[in-house]
Amino acid sequence: MGIVSLEEVQKHKSKDDIWVIIHGKVYDLTKFLPEHPGGQKIILKYAGKDATDAFDPIHPPDIIQRFLPPEVLKGEVDPKALAGIEKVETEEDKRIKKARESMPRLDEMYNSFDFEAVAKTVMKGDAWAYYSSGADDEICMRENHNAFHRIWFKPRVMVNVKDVDPSTTMLGSRTAFPLYITATALGKLGHPEGEVVLTRAAAKRNVIQMIPTLSSCSFDDIVNASSPGHPQWFQLYVNSNRDVSEKLVRYAESRGMKGLFITADAPQLGRREKDMRQKYLLDAPDEMERNETEFRRDEGAARAISHFIDPSLCWDDVAWFKSITKMPILIKGIQSAEDAVLAAKYGCQGIVISNHGGRQLDFAPSAIEILPEVMAALKREKLDEGFEVYIDGGIRRGSDIFKAIALGARGVGIGRPSLPMEIR
Repeated sequence: MGIVSLEEVQKHKSKDDIWVIIHGKVYDLTKFLPEHPGGQKIILKYAGKDATDAFDPIHPPDIIQRFLPPEVLKGEVDPKALAGIEKVETEEDKRIKKARESMPRLDEMYNSFDFEAVAKTVMKGDAWAYYSSGADDEICMRENHNAFHRIWFKPRVMVNVKDVDPSTTMLGSRTAFPLYITATALGKLGHPEGEVVLTRAAAKRNVIQMIPTLSSCSFDDIVNASSPGHPQWFQLYVNSNRDVSEKLVRYAESRGMKGLFITADAPQLGRREKDMRQKYLLDAPDEMERNETEFRRDEGAARAISHFIDPSLCWDDVAWFKSITKMPILIKGIQSAEDAVLAAKYGCQGIVISNHGGRQLDFAPSAIEILPEVMAALKREKLDEGFEVYIDGGIRRGSDIFKAIALGARGVGIGRPSLPMEIR
């Protein structure tokens, strides 16, 4: 592979002839430009430039090798020339630097709300918008946690609690706590190492991690970062090309995944206006605008990464999934007792009651509110034996976990509170 001068790369900056630099390698993305799931504008913004910083947070490192032909690689840029490019410190960079200098010590942060408050100050605006956004007016997102406030305990006393063991079994795997790290996309928006930070922590504490389809790190990097024998699950967005989904499922099983969680509540990702306002796909330079590039006002990070999701997914597809894997199959995104019963009748091993963190359909019910209804329906239909029910959404304190377990959940998933945050 030859060396390409920086001057040569800079010549290729038009819509009809576009090269970009990613991790020191030069790629010709001219033919790929119209097909980019995130639209053309973000690629055009980095035409003839180094796009590494924009590429890393939302792409697994091996995605180019997996999806683009080898001939797009033109060579490597002269490393000395690349190192000589002065990085301009933006106003946002200055803001984040100042926030990190004044952030509290770790031992001064007592709960997930403290971490959320700090995250808002030390993250980039587009990253915070993606992580924190909900659908439409975000009422559903807020209600996910508020609903826990309406559930009260009935304390009992004079019980021996000297020795308490919170460990349990989820899908046949022993875990230290009835809590798992649920699938959340784009971990590198918050931390340069992305999801592997969570993997190492989960393995150390014996907590199960659900690996997302839309991770920033590659699937193999996440699996390899875990400890031998530590259980992991795989979350699947079903691809319109079922061959792609089958390949993912079979590979996940070969790497030892202990459960397949099929996301059913996102035939297309929701209208997350906070994310959309950030215009994650930023405006291209003026010279690109003159070339009549596409302009999508509805694009945010969410929609930019989700164009492949199959909107035709239905109950009949469960049989196909059962034919290609021996992993337990659970439907993620159940929001009614009727669908919980259907999941059991179609042969699934469990469900996750979830409204996608309030990021899909505003005014969808919170998981904790419909959990009793779901458990009652499964028991009434005599489908509760061996059928595992999990919930996620709005869980911010240990008391929230306790409430869910008391109402019948096998375990709970946390998403946003577990996202990695760079604090250096």
